[in-house]
Amino acid sequence: MIVKMDRMATKGQKDKVVARIKALGLDAAEIVGTERSVLGVRGDVSKIHEDQLRLPGVQDVYRISKNYKLASKEYHQHVNGKSSYTSFTVGNLSIGNGKLVIMAGPCTVESEEQIMASARAIKEAGGDILRGGAFKPRTSPYAFEGLGEEGLALLAKARDKYGLPVVTEIMSEAQLPLFEKYDIDIIQVGSRNGRNFHLLNELGKQKRPVFLKREMGTLLEEWLLCAERIMSHGNTKVILCERGITTFEKYTRNTLDLNSVAAIKYELSHLPIFSDPSHGTGRRNLIMPMSLASVAAGADGLMIEMHPRPEEALTDAFQQVTPETLAVIIRKARAMHTAVRDET
Repeated sequence: MIVKMDRMATKGQKDKVVARIKALGLDAAEIVGTERSVLGVRGDVSKIHEDQLRLPGVQDVYRISKNYKLASKEYHQHVNGKSSYTSFTVGNLSIGNGKLVIMAGPCTVESEEQIMASARAIKEAGGDILRGGAFKPRTSPYAFEGLGEEGLALLAKARDKYGLPVVTEIMSEAQLPLFEKYDIDIIQVGSRNGRNFHLLNELGKQKRPVFLKREMGTLLEEWLLCAERIMSHGNTKVILCERGITTFEKYTRNTLDLNSVAAIKYELSHLPIFSDPSHGTGRRNLIMPMSLASVAAGADGLMIEMHPRPEEALTDAFQQVTPETLAVIIRKARAMHTAVRDET
């Protein structure tokens, strides 16, 4: 259920509505839109009538059947008075405004030379954001798990030199001070941390955008509820990323679910939706066709693993493309984006 406040509603009127919601045993989350504020009512509203919340200052009360409210397309439509998508800026880059955004970089930050060469190649290829893992969740305890804080420092150094915002994965809320220290632009939540609710709660209190990857066995509703958790704590800058799900197929590392990209973009949510064909396939030769397919399905952006010398990569070498291939992918993906958007 959502409560749409009148444009001229006072703070006192809004506070009384919040008090009424809490008196009914429910909770409220406020989202401030471009023209008005909207209160999302959380809890069991099955026995609550809309009239109980139609106090002075309230324009209207709506029921939303989905378990996720703030992340739903219909909620966003009520906030803004029309069908629209969430967009926000990271530095000078706009995400979710109709432009195709390309994130690229190595699976893992390995050295200053490697990350600088990567950033230069991405910049020259027309990419927008530098990605790289400083903290790596590895299945084997003997595998390389990243440079840690040194990796964050190198990402920040590459950003400052080449003017590319950076995105990197966080493993726990204890690392947040380091992400603040190095002013990481976008915080990534990997598939293994998708249900780390303590982490999601803390990220909801941050002002930095959150790049939320889908877990390997998560339903769309469950994934959107993870986004809902972040948003319900105040941070509405959430980017969703489809990175492949686990199925019976073993030829590819995962199965890139492009149904999810189209469903979220056109039916379920207003949040930006990206696709990660590198993890989705795990096969270098499939990254280009699946990148183009992702854009055709409605993706707002791509995350592509690229290494200056993939054969020397310490992790996931077989799913990292060369700088030359990245440039071709970006050129073709932007052409595909123009073509499919012209048809819609």
